[in-house]
Amino acid sequence: MPGLKGRVVGQHWYTPYAFMLPGLLFYAAMFAWPAVIAIQLAFSDYDIVHPVRFSGLDNFIELGHDPRVWIALRNSLLFVVMFLPLTVVVPLFLAMLVNLKLRAIQAFRMLYYLPVITSMVAVAVAWRYVFNREGVVNWMLGLFGAGPIDFLLDRHWALPTVVLLEAWKSAGLFMMIYLAGLQAVPSEQVEAATIDGANAWQRLRHVVVPALRPTFAVTLVLSMLEAMRAFESVYVLTRGGPLDSTLTLGYYIWSKAFEDYDMGYASAVGLLLWAIMIVLAGFNLLVTRRRDV
Repeated sequence: MPGLKGRVVGQHWYTPYAFMLPGLLFYAAMFAWPAVIAIQLAFSDYDIVHPVRFSGLDNFIELGHDPRVWIALRNSLLFVVMFLPLTVVVPLFLAMLVNLKLRAIQAFRMLYYLPVITSMVAVAVAWRYVFNREGVVNWMLGLFGAGPIDFLLDRHWALPTVVLLEAWKSAGLFMMIYLAGLQAVPSEQVEAATIDGANAWQRLRHVVVPALRPTFAVTLVLSMLEAMRAFESVYVLTRGGPLDSTLTLGYYIWSKAFEDYDMGYASAVGLLLWAIMIVLAGFNLLVTRRRDV
């Protein structure tokens, strides 16, 4: 039988590739080919109405002299800095809570995950009413003699408000990732630490966190990528304002493409965003791999 198995595998070497072919074709049609078109447009002048015209490095030269690009880049990096603690640290503690052996704990997991499957547009519209001058948040601040604050019209508050919305909506996803990691932590190690007299904080620091290091790598990459490409919340809440204080690279790409109809320049900015996301993801994986070693 071992010889028969070897012959079957040898005669049908293409079988795994045949199974992979539909997925590869879908990937090529939906991701690889649009990426190739975007790279082509980045070196072209195209406004939808006129034919594509090759323009060389003109879009990238313009990019270097466009102050709004650097404002959008600064805001996107600030978005990442504010977003990471809310999506890497807070969901860990939520996962620890829903990992408890309690009755009806599944209901709490569902409630925490519910924003993830809710439309971002619907969530952003609801938050716009919550955070406006006559909204619930300002009403609560008024109970303590504070406010009102124009969260979406004040350039100092607008970006943190958008970040808070994005983090609230994404927390359930990262909570579930951490929950899967927590359930994979060997219970023998936790029990041994408890027997040795370790308290909850010491067990978390010396047992749980080291075991979750690969999970941290995943959540860091996903958080950084999601923060860098933020668009829907900015579009619904602020349209990049006030005074470009919430202008992100994701929103600026959309604005140049579908408001100014400058598809070539928008593609060039998209390549900049793509390169930054690759660098951030690579840096995170490099640091994580060194720590694992």
